[in-house]
Amino acid sequence: MLRIDNLSKRYGDHLVFQGLTHVFPPGCVALCEEDSTGKSSLLGIIAGTVAPDSGEVWIDGHSLAHAPAQAKARLAYVPDNCLAFPAQTGRGFLEQAARDKNAALDDAVLDVAFRLGLEPHLDKRFEQMSTGTRRKVYLTAAALGDPAVVIADGPSNGLDAQARSVLADLFKTWSRDRVVLFASHDAELVQACEARTVDVATLR
Repeated sequence: MLRIDNLSKRYGDHLVFQGLTHVFPPGCVALCEEDSTGKSSLLGIIAGTVAPDSGEVWIDGHSLAHAPAQAKARLAYVPDNCLAFPAQTGRGFLEQAARDKNAALDDAVLDVAFRLGLEPHLDKRFEQMSTGTRRKVYLTAAALGDPAVVIADGPSNGLDAQARSVLADLFKTWSRDRVVLFASHDAELVQACEARTVDVATLR
């Protein structure tokens, strides 16, 4: 469902990683190393927001480089920084994401928002929300459609205890038939969603 082939990335003279090649079957995988090991760069490359220096990403059989629309249609991404659209409301973001994915903003998606405690905040602008509330909007958007791959960078950052519990349940449920790949220092989340832990450097 997710395959990376010979990925390399450097920033100036700093080589972040080189030759990463791995096939991810359905399941929950956590990148838990210390900072500056390339976790966010790898997730950004898979999500299509960071360009690799070499290599290729395949999402559900679609090349991110050669068929980006098809690949991204099968992907959900929760970035570390959830403030890309400060003036947009949470509801507006979800409606736009639903249109982009040709998916319905249906009761199942709104139930995720309810379980995360997001409903009272949906009509606030992102710039009016707390860090955790912004993240809840992106996590709700990840439930839209039927993505084959869910990528999340620090998904529990800023979440309250109830939302963290819901997040673990979501990841466990989603990972039954899709890839859930996330970076986190939250050991309780990793344990609760029964994630397999890997280091970026071992993806060869």
